[in-house]
Amino acid sequence: MKKNILLIGGSYGIGFEIALDLHEQHNVYIASRSKENLGNLDVNHIEYDVEKDELDVSQLPDRIDGFVYCPGTINLKPFKMMSLETIEQDMQLNFFSMVKTVKAVLGHLKNSDQASLVFFSTVAVKVGMPFHTSVAAAKGAIEGFAKALAAEYAPSFRVNVIAPSLTNTPLADKLLGNERKKEKMDERHPLKRVGEANDIANIASFLLSDQSSWITGQVFGVDGGMSSLNVS
Repeated sequence: MKKNILLIGGSYGIGFEIALDLHEQHNVYIASRSKENLGNLDVNHIEYDVEKDELDVSQLPDRIDGFVYCPGTINLKPFKMMSLETIEQDMQLNFFSMVKTVKAVLGHLKNSDQASLVFFSTVAVKVGMPFHTSVAAAKGAIEGFAKALAAEYAPSFRVNVIAPSLTNTPLADKLLGNERKKEKMDERHPLKRVGEANDIANIASFLLSDQSSWITGQVFGVDGGMSSLNVS
């Protein structure tokens, strides 16, 4: 059976890779600010700015089987230089806008036999890293929310979180902007490379599929071994 999959922010990076994986087998809906990168991809686009708009659920089918929230931020600064406004903005985009969107589609998710929700965290929640206070706080909120939501809605919903390390997407351009920077970041990982968008999309697609039907309330470290291995 074709699933109805809703990707929030699926026009670029990891979200776009998920759409590439799924659009031929399922009905994919992408809610994002822009559709310029979607080209002739066979998906349904809904214009949606998560920080400003209310999602127009009338453009969605009554049943949503899969939900992925992709928007995120990478603001890396010493805590003493991190403004309260930046921390609030990170929390707003990463967490509160996600919660708002889940609430908006709750009824559609309930119409599925067992909806699968996939959120994104970061390796920096599990592993304390300098300059990551803001993003780690926002993503840590996501992990706690996901586990509580998974418990509250089991068995109707499955809720899981993917926690990547640095991944080569437009969001990481400042950190991977030249070959020297990329080589330095590659070396920090036990597998000696940063992630690619399809590395993360593959796990997301699995979690949306029936092959993962006995998995919920989990945080998956997809991080080149950074969160669990010390090979220095």
